[in-house]
Amino acid sequence: MVSQTHNELALEIGQWLRQREWRIATAESCTAGGIGYALSAIAGSSAWFEGGFITYSNALKMHSLGVPEQTLITHGAVSAETALAMATGARQQANCDMAVAVTGIAGPDGGSATKPVGLVWFGLAWPDGQCSWACQFDGDRAAVREATISEALRSFKKIT
Repeated sequence: MVSQTHNELALEIGQWLRQREWRIATAESCTAGGIGYALSAIAGSSAWFEGGFITYSNALKMHSLGVPEQTLITHGAVSAETALAMATGARQQANCDMAVAVTGIAGPDGGSATKPVGLVWFGLAWPDGQCSWACQFDGDRAAVREATISEALRSFKKIT
């Protein structure tokens, strides 16, 4: 079930995409398809939602999205560079106008001093550019994932 907040955000991004006649794809690691699920819950989303990639492993990030192995070695899976490569790869593979990517540490394990639990990197790619940003979310695994989905659904505001 999609939360009311996610439903409202998905409606908003859908309207924004429809106005531009754009299509979006997702590349998700720590949310395991949650962003795509929220987008596809909107009636008529097939007009603007192309689909998504769930890439938990580094091997799948490289194989499905074209994330360079050197990027993963140098910066790690949870980094600005990887998030951007995931978004760019999803946009190219899905042949669409815009892609949003998320890679992070939802917990409860896996964090470190430099990359704590709750750290999520976002990547966004569109015809005229790309950007990345990080958020540090509090709470348990479910809370981190929910907050990540909400932030990703707001991502189009980075372009406007």
